[in-house]
Amino acid sequence: MKVAIIGTGAYGLALALTIVENKHQVMMWTKFEQEKRIIEENHQYEKVLPNIKIPRSIQITLDMKECIDQAELIMIAVPAGFVNDICLEMKNWIKPNQHICIASKGIEQGTYLFINDVVKKHIDTPNIAVISGPSFAIDIASKMPIGLTLATKNKETDSIIKSALENSHFKLRSTGDIYGTEICGAIKNVIAIASGMLNGLNAPESTQAMFITESLHDIKALIQKLGGDGKTILSFAGFGDLLLTCTSKKSRNFTFGQYLATKSQSEIEEYINTHTIEGLYTLKAIYKLISDKEVDIPIINLIYDTVFHQKNPKELLTFLIEKE
Repeated sequence: MKVAIIGTGAYGLALALTIVENKHQVMMWTKFEQEKRIIEENHQYEKVLPNIKIPRSIQITLDMKECIDQAELIMIAVPAGFVNDICLEMKNWIKPNQHICIASKGIEQGTYLFINDVVKKHIDTPNIAVISGPSFAIDIASKMPIGLTLATKNKETDSIIKSALENSHFKLRSTGDIYGTEICGAIKNVIAIASGMLNGLNAPESTQAMFITESLHDIKALIQKLGGDGKTILSFAGFGDLLLTCTSKKSRNFTFGQYLATKSQSEIEEYINTHTIEGLYTLKAIYKLISDKEVDIPIINLIYDTVFHQKNPKELLTFLIEKE
């Protein structure tokens, strides 16, 4: 089976390594000629996956048509903000029998669409799925045990993606709740900012556990109010990803939260300008989305006011006690 992967970032490359290990053909697309050259010449991409060898069998192309031609499965692994442009180009070449797996997380700025809706805006297909869960790219590439949620309403799509990815160290659990899975994948980056704030305030592990528990309830309520299945909060995409992102110092969202609690405004702004903080962009979108839908999620309002209106991070401690 040929698998096309759109994007040659850390996550796309990690998925490619797993798929090649499972004896499938992989072709990856990038729009950056320098990225293509680095991978092809060095068979490594130290910037994103240090000390990981990239097999010669993984092909890299700058040509979208070549990449997706005759691919049974197309995986989208680019930042959320680029998915719309990717789909505008893909729709010129994609065939009705091809399957799409979304590995991107987030909400599109401006439209406040979830990623599967961005894809469906341009590509009319029932063969669509989302994968999400607690998985740093380096851990996938290092063949450590990983579990992800696979959300799709199409049995054939489910089967094809499992054939591509599942093996002795990579596990997928199926669900039909695409929106619940996407909500979890997007909002966990926002919640991680608040978790970083607590760490910066030297809050003990007991308080962190309290915060994560309260966040689970809020995310479950949001999933239900936006038409998803509340049970998804207990999946790899839900509790699993929230736990990882809210406790790992590898997370830029967590580190940004620490900055909010410990650094000056100029240092915070410098961090924003020099790092990609997915939770920051998602925060703007989710704040507008819940406002438009008239959904009351107080923790989102508090994080938004702390980030954009310089509310004192210490108010998070009071909030946790007073929250209903």
